[in-house]
Amino acid sequence: MTDTTPMVRGVDLHKTFGRTAALRGASLEVAPGEIVAVTGPSGSGKSTLLHCLAGVIAPDSGSVTYRDRRLDSLSADARTRLRRLEVGLVLQFGQLVPELTAVENVALPLLLEKRSRSEAQAAALEELERLGVADVADARPGEMSGGEAQRVAIARALVTSPSVVYADEPTGALDTVAGEQALAALVAATRGAGAALVVVTHDHRVAAVADREVEMRDGLTEPVEALR
Repeated sequence: MTDTTPMVRGVDLHKTFGRTAALRGASLEVAPGEIVAVTGPSGSGKSTLLHCLAGVIAPDSGSVTYRDRRLDSLSADARTRLRRLEVGLVLQFGQLVPELTAVENVALPLLLEKRSRSEAQAAALEELERLGVADVADARPGEMSGGEAQRVAIARALVTSPSVVYADEPTGALDTVAGEQALAALVAATRGAGAALVVVTHDHRVAAVADREVEMRDGLTEPVEALR
């Protein structure tokens, strides 16, 4: 039986940057193993909502709960450590460390948690193999195609076996073919790991892979008819 108890719950979230209200009461729940697409026009608050749910930033008001633990009341350092241990984050441009090889980039989260170099490298190589980019293990980001770099970024997000992965426009910087390949890899890898996935996108082809779609407008969330 599928567990529908929310793993992540954001309730009545407000966030203002200067005079701009990015969130004006947005709410979202994500069940374990669920894929949720957050869609909407530019400036609607999609990325801000994702960053609040992931603990990258704290909302001005409202609550963010992860496994019955309030994220919004944690310090920035505590949120950072929790993200390293239990959350995967994939951004539009990958944000790999340019001086490091693919395997070094993927191993980095494990090394930050004091895992041995040999153990971290072995886990990184296994994740690169699973994402189909083991052949670029020794390449640096500037030597990879955009699609390869994004799959390396996905491998880095998954190497810690997170319970939930947040992806912010993961195909936005890629051409159609590379985008489809990266998306397929992301969905297959998260489903294979049993992780939940929250993907922010303006592309309805990306949203079509989700179990559920939520649309944002003017800092508010609205459910969209179930996709499956």
